[in-house]
Amino acid sequence: MDFKFSEADEQFRRDVRQSIADLLPADIKDRQRHIAAQGSNVDDQRRWFGILDKQGWAVPGWPVAHGGPGWTPLRRFIFESELYLADAPEYNWIGTHMVGPVLYTFGSEQQQARFLPVIRSGAQIWAQGFSEPGAGSDLAGLRTAARLEEGRYIVNGQKIWTSGAYAADWGFFLVKTDTQGKAQQSISFLLIELKSPGITIRRIPQLNTDAHLCEVFLENVEVPADQLVGEAGKGWTYAKFLLEHERTTSSFIFWCKRELQRAWEVARVLQQGGKPLAQHQVWAARLAKAETEVRIHEWSVLRVLSEEKAFCSLSNAASVLKIRGAELQQSLTQLHVDMLGQRALREFEAEGEERTSGDSWPSIIPGRTSRALIGRASTIYGGTMQIQKNLLAKFALGL
Repeated sequence: MDFKFSEADEQFRRDVRQSIADLLPADIKDRQRHIAAQGSNVDDQRRWFGILDKQGWAVPGWPVAHGGPGWTPLRRFIFESELYLADAPEYNWIGTHMVGPVLYTFGSEQQQARFLPVIRSGAQIWAQGFSEPGAGSDLAGLRTAARLEEGRYIVNGQKIWTSGAYAADWGFFLVKTDTQGKAQQSISFLLIELKSPGITIRRIPQLNTDAHLCEVFLENVEVPADQLVGEAGKGWTYAKFLLEHERTTSSFIFWCKRELQRAWEVARVLQQGGKPLAQHQVWAARLAKAETEVRIHEWSVLRVLSEEKAFCSLSNAASVLKIRGAELQQSLTQLHVDMLGQRALREFEAEGEERTSGDSWPSIIPGRTSRALIGRASTIYGGTMQIQKNLLAKFALGL
């Protein structure tokens, strides 16, 4: 395999890098660089993706007919990688990479006309209502029910670990529309406005002082029947499509490349014994190991994008990439914390002059410990490590 990009693709990379530098507002870049958790400021997301939408770059994975730029998978990879390395706001993944493809594949023309433009422009932020208490990775066990009455669904139930629901405008929910049929054949896919009467959203405090995850309670929520996506009872099919469509998203490769870059920055800024950490043999060895692991992971992702048949089936590859990506998120952020040493303990002190300036608190430090803490969840969300290994055991190894 040739481990080099073509000159044409490298020129594309240079052009994209320059364009992002020209387009990305400095205040947004600064906030994104020091944000504590993995997400982005919602107002910054809306503003930035409005800018990208005007360039035709907001949804690089969408078909041209729905606003995509028509790039090859490789050029899309290059573009998204450059966005992360430039400290641009992250995608509203749930809108652009999850519900968007479901809508342009299975949604009605009315749904596509109503939702796709505002998802693309960042004007509408979405949340995913899948997991429930007692039914996390086992979606077949969900209990939230929707009863059809006079052209509307009446929805009752509870969702949990709903990322960003407190700041979202809409959500897509898996609900039971048939309480008598088989589990997979009783689930439907509903679009629900989160300001609807009967919806209560409660944020869940996290160890890193953030509260991005939420509980969503639905009590007699009225949802127009035309907000059902596709056919009733096909929600399981659409959910599988959603989870499989972005088969490399769960690799977190762009996030890992950015955090590797930041690890090198920490190692060059912080000193030990009068010289930068990067010049110490122990730290240099750990950085080199991290660099190697991220590069291997990147090329695994590229092999999937190229649909290399000798690699493994694409569904199995998604599980492999999810496992490795989660492990790398944890090891990279742990490397940050280890290099910070005692400084890592000061992450949550009250804001003060010493913390925000000076040699004792360089600008690269804020957010490092917080990212490491939220990274502990990476082997749980999106399908736990154990679930992914069970899938590989069954479908890759035939056990």
